[in-house]
Amino acid sequence: MNFDEILGLIGGFGKFQKTLYVWICLPQIFLAFHMLISVFTGAVPPHLCRPTWPSTGMPATLNFSLLTQPDGQSELSCTVPLNHSDAVTLGDGHPPGSCQGHWEYSNNTFKSTIVTEWDLVCDNASLNNMGSSIYMFGLLVGAVLFGSLADKYGRRIIILINLATQAVFGVGAAFAPNFYMYTALRFIVGTSISGVIMNAFVLGTEWTGPKQRMLAGIITDYFFGFGYILLAGLAYLIRDWRQLQLAISAPGFLFVFYIWVLPKSARWLMANDREEEAWELIRKAAQMNGKPITKDHELYPVQLQQGYKTEGKTKVKETHSCIDLVRTPKMRKQSLIVFYLWFVNVLVYYGLSLNISDFGMNIYLTQLIFGLVEMPARTITLFTLNRSRKISQLAFLAVGGTACLLTIFIPSELSVIRTVLAMIGKFGITASLSIIYVYSAEVFPTVIRQNGIGLSSMCARTGGVLAPMMYLLRSISPQAPMLLCGLCPLLGSALTLLLPETANRPLPDTIEDIEGTNLRSDTSTCFERVSSPKVKKNSSGMSHASDVCLFFY
Repeated sequence: MNFDEILGLIGGFGKFQKTLYVWICLPQIFLAFHMLISVFTGAVPPHLCRPTWPSTGMPATLNFSLLTQPDGQSELSCTVPLNHSDAVTLGDGHPPGSCQGHWEYSNNTFKSTIVTEWDLVCDNASLNNMGSSIYMFGLLVGAVLFGSLADKYGRRIIILINLATQAVFGVGAAFAPNFYMYTALRFIVGTSISGVIMNAFVLGTEWTGPKQRMLAGIITDYFFGFGYILLAGLAYLIRDWRQLQLAISAPGFLFVFYIWVLPKSARWLMANDREEEAWELIRKAAQMNGKPITKDHELYPVQLQQGYKTEGKTKVKETHSCIDLVRTPKMRKQSLIVFYLWFVNVLVYYGLSLNISDFGMNIYLTQLIFGLVEMPARTITLFTLNRSRKISQLAFLAVGGTACLLTIFIPSELSVIRTVLAMIGKFGITASLSIIYVYSAEVFPTVIRQNGIGLSSMCARTGGVLAPMMYLLRSISPQAPMLLCGLCPLLGSALTLLLPETANRPLPDTIEDIEGTNLRSDTSTCFERVSSPKVKKNSSGMSHASDVCLFFY
C-alpha cells in the first residue's frame, strides 16, 4: 500500500491536514512582508542638495514641488549647485556636480528610509537596486542550500531553523549601522525565506491527498496575497524604516511554538527507513481525522505489528542528468522555453511589485491595489487550468505584457490610467506565474522532472535578481523598464505556442515519450502523479513531489 492509499483511508484533507495548513499559511504573511518591504524601506523621496557655503539667497526650506517625478529622481534633483553663483570651480577638491553639502529630503511621505539615512541617491542610487538584487540572490542560495538539506534531514527541522534565522537576522537588519551590514543581513533573511517557502509547501503536499493538493497549494498563495495587502496598511502607519523592519521581523519569534505543533513528514520518514516513527504520526493523523487505527490494524505492516523494524530499502540509482534536458531536439526546445517562461514571469512579477512608485499614484494605495489583484488572479487559474494549460499560459502572458507595454504611451500626468494598466499587467503575470509551476511539471518527463524543475527554479531566481537592476535602465530611457516588462512576456507568449498541451493528457515518463513514441494512456494530473510514491525516486529516496512548485514566489 503506497502513501496516497494510506491517506485515502485515514483522510486526505481532514482536521489534521487543515490544522497543518494553518501552521503552513501563517508564515506566508511574513514572507510577503520580507519580500516586498524594500518598496517602502528603500523608497526614494524627492531630494535636493543643500550646499555648505552660506548664501543669503538660499531658502531655509527647499522647494521640493519642482521635482515632479514620483520616485524623487529627476534631472533637477541631481543637479548640484557648485557655488552660490553657479560657477564651476575645480580647485576645491570636489568633483564637479557632487553634493558638497548634504542632501535634504521631502518628509511628506516618509519619515526615513535607507535612502535618506545613507544618501542612496544620484551617484549612489545604484546601491539601492543592488541591495534588492543581493536579497534576491539570497533566495537563490537558500533554495539550493535548504532544498538539499531538507531531503537529508527532513522538512520540519529546516523550517524551524529558517523561521528562527528569519526572525533573528530580520530584527538585526533594523539595527544595522550601515548600508553594507544591512544588505548582508537581508541576504541571510533571503536565504531563510526560500527555506521556509519550499519546505512548508512540500510538507503540506506530502500530507495531503491527491485530489486536494492543487486547492491546498492555492490556499497558501492567498495568505501570501493577504500579507501583500497587510503590508500596505502597516507601512502607512509606520513611516520610519527601522521601526517598520522591526515590526515585520519581531513577531517571527512567536513561531517558537512550532517546535511543539509542526509535524514531520511521514512520507519522508518512510522514504528514509524510519517507518516506526512514520506510523506513529499516521496514527495521530488518523485519530484527529476521526478514523483511528491501532497497531493491530490491517494498515500496519506486519513487521511493526510484531515489534521489529523493517530492513532498509534498496535505493533506485538515478541514471539521468541535466544533460538529458537538452540532449534531444524536442526535449531541448521544450526545456529552453520553460526555462525562459520561469525567468520572465519572476522578472516581471517583481519588476512591477518592487517599483510601484513609478506609476505616479500614492505608493500605499498602489501597494494595496496590487495586493488585491493577487486574489482574483490566483482564483481564475482554478477555472482555466483544467481546460488548457497552454492557452491559459499564453493568454495571461499576453495580457500582462500588453498592459505593461501600453503604459509607456501614457503621459506621467495620467497616473490613474498608468496604474490601472500596471494593475492589469500584474494580474496577467500573477496568473501566469500560478500556471507555469503546474505546466512545467507536466512538460518534463518523470525521469528528469527533478532536474527540469530545479533548473527552472534557478532561472526564476535569476529573474528575481535582475528585477531590481532592471530599473537602472531609466538612465538610458524612462520607458525602458516597462518596455522590457512588456516585450519579454509577449515573447514568452509566442514561445508557448511551441509547447505541447498537457491538460488531461498522458504525463510523459521518459524522454522517448517527449520525442513522440510510446505515450501511456494515464490521464492523471500533475499533482496526482508527481506527488505519488509510485513515481521514480531520486538518489535520496524521495519522490519528485519534493521538487515541484517550490519556487512559486
